[in-house]
Amino acid sequence: KLMSLYVALIFLRNKNRADEQVCRQMGDPENPQLSQDGNMVLGGIFSFYSSWKDRMDTYLHKPLPLQCTSLNFRGFQFAQAMLFAIEEINNSTDLLPGVSLGYKIYDECGSIARSVKVALALTTDNTVVAALSKTACTRPSQVQAIIGETSSSPCMAIATVLGPFYIPMISHFATCACLSDKTKYPSFLRTIPSDYYQSRALAHLVKYFGWTWVGAIRNNDDYGNNGMATFTETAQQLGICLEYSVSFFRTDPSDKIQEIIDIVKTSTSKVIVAFMSHMDMDVLIHVLSQHNLTEYQWVGSEGWIVDSQIAAMDIHHILDGAIGLSIPKAHISGLREFMLDSASSANIQRECTGDEDLTGVQNSYTDMSLMPVFNNVYKGVYTVAHALHNILKCNKTCNKAVPLDPFTHIKNIYFKTKEGEEVYFDENGDPAAKYEIINWQPRENGVVEFVTVGLYDASLAPEKQLHLQNKSLIWARNSKQVPVSVCSEKCPPGTRKVLQKGRPVCCYDCIRCAEGEISNITDSVTCVRCLPEYWSNERRDACIKKEAVYLSYEEIMGALLTAASVFGTCTTAGVAQIFFKHRKTPIVRANNSELSFLLLFSLILCFLCSLTFIGQPSDWSCMLRHVAFGITFVLCISCVLGKTILVLMAFRATRPDSNMKLFGHTQQRLCVLGFTLIQVVICIIWLTSSPPFPFKNFKEFKDKIILECALGSAVGYWAVLGYIGILAILCFIFAFLARKLPDNFNEAKFITFSMLIFCAVWITFIPAYVSSPGKFSVAVEIFAILASSFGLLFCIFIPKCYIILLKPEKNTKKNMMGKKAPH
Repeated sequence: KLMSLYVALIFLRNKNRADEQVCRQMGDPENPQLSQDGNMVLGGIFSFYSSWKDRMDTYLHKPLPLQCTSLNFRGFQFAQAMLFAIEEINNSTDLLPGVSLGYKIYDECGSIARSVKVALALTTDNTVVAALSKTACTRPSQVQAIIGETSSSPCMAIATVLGPFYIPMISHFATCACLSDKTKYPSFLRTIPSDYYQSRALAHLVKYFGWTWVGAIRNNDDYGNNGMATFTETAQQLGICLEYSVSFFRTDPSDKIQEIIDIVKTSTSKVIVAFMSHMDMDVLIHVLSQHNLTEYQWVGSEGWIVDSQIAAMDIHHILDGAIGLSIPKAHISGLREFMLDSASSANIQRECTGDEDLTGVQNSYTDMSLMPVFNNVYKGVYTVAHALHNILKCNKTCNKAVPLDPFTHIKNIYFKTKEGEEVYFDENGDPAAKYEIINWQPRENGVVEFVTVGLYDASLAPEKQLHLQNKSLIWARNSKQVPVSVCSEKCPPGTRKVLQKGRPVCCYDCIRCAEGEISNITDSVTCVRCLPEYWSNERRDACIKKEAVYLSYEEIMGALLTAASVFGTCTTAGVAQIFFKHRKTPIVRANNSELSFLLLFSLILCFLCSLTFIGQPSDWSCMLRHVAFGITFVLCISCVLGKTILVLMAFRATRPDSNMKLFGHTQQRLCVLGFTLIQVVICIIWLTSSPPFPFKNFKEFKDKIILECALGSAVGYWAVLGYIGILAILCFIFAFLARKLPDNFNEAKFITFSMLIFCAVWITFIPAYVSSPGKFSVAVEIFAILASSFGLLFCIFIPKCYIILLKPEKNTKKNMMGKKAPH
């Protein structure tokens, strides 16, 4: 029942109001700050004030109008640029002849809510339509287009409201990339490039100077948040890290600003990217001046980088050396004079009397440093005028009866200003993106000069977009050196980056490359392993060819072994010469002199075969060394075995010549030949199946290549050694059995001792050979060959040489048979 009563009351109230009038604008009517009638009217929305007083609305009473504060001369300058363009067009005979343009310009105080309100005021009429009037509520817009607003957030709000009605809105300074979305803001255009390009350009500028560790301060609005988001995304792609990113708005309380100051003070980065408007930068620079933060390098957006008012406020030189992007410089002839002449007549009586002469005044209003922005306003007005000119099909006169639809024509407009600048829009309503790179350079008189030091043109190829001119730049604290702002110093060649746990990718430690790995570039993330034949140098920044190591004749060990081999060969040859000279003496003829000479020959071969182990391995040397070693040693042991059997059978005979017939000279030759042929067969099988071959051993030493002979078949190698060992053991057994036979010169004793040395050497050789690395294993094998050869030579032949040379009286048949000479 209560609900029904409430609905009934509302119906009666609305019915009574409907009886009084048909259409009425809700709320208090808004009057423009600047206005002029004309055949066609353009709207303007600017910020004559930059802030407002906060208030607490209770909603029990009608809220009071917004109380604006902080006079903003920049907004008034933008409005004057619009008036100048309209006056030029009205005085022109070529553009819109016979048509006068009027204007209605509103102040929105930097408030989004107020900007929407004044935009609606521009599109509707403040007059009340009576009930008897037949005028429809839905009437055409008061204005053909709206010039403004300066900031991105108000523009988004206005464009959202005006978009469905396709009322063109052309901004001169709203740069948020989000405004390029034509699905949300179909009627929005601008004469300043999108922040999509500016944010990317700023990131590339930061990267150009090697700053990979930066802080960021942004406007807490669509301009700052969207611009910084694009900057952050591009910075990450370029390897730049943000130590902090804080937001700020000029109406924030002081404790919020103090938090930002504390963050900057505790940071380690020395570069601050400020994506802010000039109004917010005004507030921030005042607070920064109180803390004397002069050691930071500032990188600025176009919102403040060429604002002379901020430069004048920077009395503590906090922003000296700042670098950033600005829209290209422009010149509009007559604009400065127009602003100074018309300022006294402007409707701002609260601050001016109207009688002032501004030609000699130096303040933010008379400053023309924002001429590029004024030019954007100027181009926006002319864009609407050219569109209307085309719609009205103007020649010498214009057809004013044509229905107006400026939006359709503005999208495809193209013209040149009187200064020769081309004006056109892309499919998103954006102009071509071109920026100048500005550097703040303080002069001796304390005035900051905005010096153009480079250009950025997004229409060029990526590698050509950023261009720095050869001009000396000034950095923070008037330094000539480019500031360094990195979380970690660059890793030199020879090291790699290892990320610090829990920190951004720009914070890392430099770890030296491991042995065998290199990095030859700065800031390498990995170390590259050298090829097997190469090794890293001491600095780990280059791979050098490994030293090839083998047992050579030039080194001491190789020379000593060579000398020992030659000495053994010469000694054996000397013994052979002695035996040949005394070949008819009993001690030489005893126990088959033929076997003795064959044994001496085989010993010479044993000494010489050791030389094949010295020098760089090749295919032939690898096969020769093992085959020669195996065959010569079997020949040597076969001869010793033959002599041992002969001694044993000679002294075991029951009657003279009975056993000698069974093991005569022929049998002895066949025995030596047979034992040797078995080794030859083993070697042939080894060489045909899997022969030894040269091999580069990379495993023994990290920084060296061991050139050695691989066995090919380990079975073949150990078969050769095993066969020699079997023969040596047989020889040792036979000699041991014959060691006590009656004879003044029992050769079996010396053979036993020589075989004992031979077996001891080769039994010791096996573990030494296996455990010795590289060329030392070859040296062990050579030593075993020489030691066993010298053992056989000295034990078997030196005692005989002693008797031949020093005791010739004992070299008789009787003495050899154990018969003593008579006294």
